[in-house]
Amino acid sequence: MKIHEYQAKQLFAEYGITVPAGEVATSPAQVAEIARGIGGPVMVKAQVHVGGRGKAGGVKYAADAVVAEEIAGKILGMDIKGLTVTKVLVTAAEEIVSEAYVAIVLDRATKRPVLMVSSEGGMDIEEVAAKTPEKIHRLAIDPAVGLRPYQARNLAQKLYQAPKLVRQATDILMKMSDVYWDLDASLAEINPLITNSKGEIIALDAKITVDDNSLYRQRRIADMRDLEAEEVSEVAAREADLSYVKLDGTIGCIVNGAGLAMATMDLVKRYGGEPANFLDIGGSSNPQKVVSAMRIILSDPKVRAILINIFGGITRCDDVANGLVAAFDQLGPTVPIVIRLVGTNEAEAAAILADMNLPCAATLDEAVKKAIELAAVPVTA
Repeated sequence: MKIHEYQAKQLFAEYGITVPAGEVATSPAQVAEIARGIGGPVMVKAQVHVGGRGKAGGVKYAADAVVAEEIAGKILGMDIKGLTVTKVLVTAAEEIVSEAYVAIVLDRATKRPVLMVSSEGGMDIEEVAAKTPEKIHRLAIDPAVGLRPYQARNLAQKLYQAPKLVRQATDILMKMSDVYWDLDASLAEINPLITNSKGEIIALDAKITVDDNSLYRQRRIADMRDLEAEEVSEVAAREADLSYVKLDGTIGCIVNGAGLAMATMDLVKRYGGEPANFLDIGGSSNPQKVVSAMRIILSDPKVRAILINIFGGITRCDDVANGLVAAFDQLGPTVPIVIRLVGTNEAEAAAILADMNLPCAATLDEAVKKAIELAAVPVTA
């Protein structure tokens, strides 16, 4: 689960990490009032759960409250990568002497949180990693002992030379580690971490992502969820107890089991197609899950074909087939659908689907190739 920048900054501040003074607003008038309270120049920053806000025009400098109000009128209501800006953060504009990048992220390769720092902040860290990887320094944190002060100090020295700045950075890295562990985070990031002319280090931006599986014990974080800032389809999937991630392709995928879903997506890519989503209906044999999955995928206008790949174990193929019958009755899909149903009660499923004139495949490779072929055919309403 992602939270907004202003929420992440509030949490960082509670742990003693310095952030610029600021408040969130939902109208230009509120922005002007906050800017007058701050005094001096401010930054007006769109609050949406996507990167690249600055490049999209969602982060602007304002010399005074009047200009801030005018800018807010342009940013509020703006569409940034499919999300509408409904609130902005108004924060004091800081003098920047240097910028750095610091983050703790879960690394599935090492199965540990990794602390990353770079003296190149304020830009896409992916670009730094690709062009100048030597400028990114990493430390895999042992979960049994956590981040040790000497480790934080060693990394702080990769960012700064002045002892005063090294001490400050060491303290910030230790506090970020506390944030990461205490909140069950999968990401805690500051980009950029700046220094000003007073020799202070400030978290100019902040990002925290929390593991969904921990929200039962992170009630405060769960209450920070902003449904308006999330993909409508992902909200619907969560309410239907489906694991779903929207992608940019044209082939909608409905699969049972995360591993099989990943293998299905890999094959779609291998044979030249592009998956439109990751969707795992799980091990349930509830036909309604299939209806919900179909509704979510059909809501994506990019989908040109749907690939259903079920390997029946706990999930019974006949229940999936009954879900498909219900989905056709309720939703009337017009995009082509390819089905592969093998495993528990597959014969019963075949009998249920016999009169539906749906392309079925004996193997996953065959199903994927057929879906890609059908996705290339123009869809008629």
